[in-house]
Amino acid sequence: MTSKDSGSTEVLSISHRVEPISIEREMKTSYIDYAMSVIIGRAIPDARDGLKPVHRRSLFAMWEMGNTSDKPTKKSARVVGEVMGKFHPHGDTSIYDTIVKMAQPFSYRYTLVQGQGNFGSVDGDGAAAMRYTEVRLNPIAEELLSDIEKETVTFVPNFDESLKEPVVLPAKVPNLLINGSDGIAVGMATKMPPHNLKEVCGAVIQYLENPQVSVDELLKIMQGPDFPTGGLLMGTKGVRDVYTTGQGHIIVRGVANIEDSESGNRGDRIIVTELPYQVNKAQWIANIATMIKEKRIDGISDIRDESDKEGIRVVFELRKGSMAPVILNNLYKHTQLELSYWVINLAIVDNQPKVLNLHSLLASFVQHRIEVIRRRSEFDLKKAQEKVHILDGLLIALVKIDQVIATIRASDTVENARSALVMKFALDEIQANAILSMQLRRLAALEQQKIIDEKKGLETEILRLNQILSSESNIRNEIRRETLEVAEKFGDKRRTQIALDTSDLSNEDLIEDKTVLVSLTTANYIKRTDLDTYRKQRRGGHGITGMTTKEEDFVDSVFVAGMKDYLLCFTNLGRVYWLKVYDIPESSRVAKGKPIVNLLDLQSEIVTTVIPIREFRNDRYLVFVTKLGQIIKITQDEFSNPRSVGTNAIKLKNQDQLVDVIQTDSTKEIVLTTKFGRSLRFHEKTVRTVGRNAQGVRGIRLKSEDTIQAITLVEKDHLLTVTDVGFAKRTEFDEFRGHGRGTGGVINILTDRDSTVIASLAVSDSDEIVVMTAGGVVLRTKVSEISTRGRGTRGVKVMRPEENDRLVGVVVVPPDVESGEVIPEETKNELNLNSKIF
Repeated sequence: MTSKDSGSTEVLSISHRVEPISIEREMKTSYIDYAMSVIIGRAIPDARDGLKPVHRRSLFAMWEMGNTSDKPTKKSARVVGEVMGKFHPHGDTSIYDTIVKMAQPFSYRYTLVQGQGNFGSVDGDGAAAMRYTEVRLNPIAEELLSDIEKETVTFVPNFDESLKEPVVLPAKVPNLLINGSDGIAVGMATKMPPHNLKEVCGAVIQYLENPQVSVDELLKIMQGPDFPTGGLLMGTKGVRDVYTTGQGHIIVRGVANIEDSESGNRGDRIIVTELPYQVNKAQWIANIATMIKEKRIDGISDIRDESDKEGIRVVFELRKGSMAPVILNNLYKHTQLELSYWVINLAIVDNQPKVLNLHSLLASFVQHRIEVIRRRSEFDLKKAQEKVHILDGLLIALVKIDQVIATIRASDTVENARSALVMKFALDEIQANAILSMQLRRLAALEQQKIIDEKKGLETEILRLNQILSSESNIRNEIRRETLEVAEKFGDKRRTQIALDTSDLSNEDLIEDKTVLVSLTTANYIKRTDLDTYRKQRRGGHGITGMTTKEEDFVDSVFVAGMKDYLLCFTNLGRVYWLKVYDIPESSRVAKGKPIVNLLDLQSEIVTTVIPIREFRNDRYLVFVTKLGQIIKITQDEFSNPRSVGTNAIKLKNQDQLVDVIQTDSTKEIVLTTKFGRSLRFHEKTVRTVGRNAQGVRGIRLKSEDTIQAITLVEKDHLLTVTDVGFAKRTEFDEFRGHGRGTGGVINILTDRDSTVIASLAVSDSDEIVVMTAGGVVLRTKVSEISTRGRGTRGVKVMRPEENDRLVGVVVVPPDVESGEVIPEETKNELNLNSKIF
């Protein structure tokens, strides 16, 4: 339209019509289009051949350029250029990375590309540049492409419509199952593990015979994933979930062995020879070194990587006295020596992403092969029939060879010759063209029998192909035959072995059960030591150094336990934590031990009492006593469910703290002893049984500034009472007449103004005791060498501590228990092996 402005100048204006579009709708549509493009065309594999577009295009381009296993390798750059220029215009990096991965034996269970040069390593080293490396197809990859020229799959135009490319490969090999896949799309991801070819082929055959075969039946054939790096698959529960639902967790461990050190002065060695799939070895070693430096893993003195072309070999030298099985399990727990893989079998089916269980995966492959074999058979049948038709014409020409030659020579053009042959000899144009295309001398030399034999062979092949096409059952038999051939040609032994589930595998299966001495300091350093470390001495000796403590740290308690016992660790706040004795690092006699906070998830609290328990029973009890005299009784089975974060054991009043805990059977009497030397005896039945987190009842009435120091069962021969200045005495239990619970008790031992009671234990004359001082000095002596005295006496000197040192710990050692022996359960039930001393 035209208009005039104020200056009468005509201005041409064009009216554009703009239609409003909802931005929300446009974003939704565009994003969905983008997402589907990534899902279908980039990140998720096809369920039929198990390949993503870039993998398929790379293999097809190599096939097209004759880069096969029977030819010399070609430069990777040349192959990448071929793929990018013809089929995949998305950059050379993605193409080369794909080819490299298909050539890495630690990435693919069955490599599809044979590489020459540096193609990276399990240490995370990258491959050399594409101009340096060379590649060609592996024979197994050629089985994926076999028969592609026989119209077995659909071809579509490439990106510029100048060439054709296959939408899927014929895939005689079940590639998706044997090599797996890994990819992240938009809003979804796939992570499929590789499997053993023989097992997968066996499952395919089983499915062909019975499409309704159960997962349990398939599990007998396909035991589980088979990774190129080997390892141990821990149990089959996760595998069953994956095979049933298409997703689930599987746990894989590296292979490690414990060996004796070559030098007698060193500890054992842990040798790791296989790592879980996709673990970077160099990074794994570096992470372990950091954990050792930060004391998160203890007991390793040296790490050596002795890996070579033959395989992985990482050596962990252990400190002498370290528990190799415990350290190995710490490596499993805290490092990538054990990994949990989340598996999701997501693949493209009918142009849509779907999560597939094992039946669906097998069905997709089998249905694809049915279609491929049908199309291949139809192609071969057509070609055979055309060839037979031509041979029929040649036979006619051979019988009348002179006339055929004369007819051809008499014709002035090819068209006239063709027409003359058709009219004179009852041939069609195809047969006539075949005769005309041959040289005259070859036609004259044809042997009739040779043509007849060739025709019979083709007729036999036609019958075979018609037989295959006559029913799907025959097609399935053909699939079965070819699958067996593939398994025989490329199958190998399983690399990943099946082991017990981690829930079935315990440290206890690997650890010798023996009796050890466990000690705990006021700063909560804990250690275990063999009992025979401490030699026997006579009463009154100076002892030997039992442990080195850091400044202002003192030995707080010692007790005897079995290596496989649970330790119930009770804190001053009334909470309980669980710990296995074998999880405590073994230390030398003079070592200070390991901070218990590294073993327990403590919450601003300190461990005050530790009790070893082998079996949690409802007819055995734990009796708690607090600093302010409260007493609580709870059955052991209330603590039978270990929790890594601990839980509340009892409820405390304000300003109160847990002092001690003992094991009972509810048939004995109890003696409570205070730090000022008073004791009260009463029957434990007067304390009713309550549940966890209870407050309990009053045990003893305390005088001003006095507190509870010990709780002891009335058993054995005497009550042994020890003070912090080294005095001790044995007293007959009858000296303590029974008083009612909640009363003030009677005087037990005389204490000086600056001394207090540190222990009150039930002992037999044949027992031995181990006494420790705050400075870490230890004395082991016979109980029989300590005099028997009545109440109200001071006792005898059991140990002479150094100046400014005090006794802080006493433990009873039964006479029939030597280092290396297991404490019999009946003995443990009779003996007080739980000593808490302040």
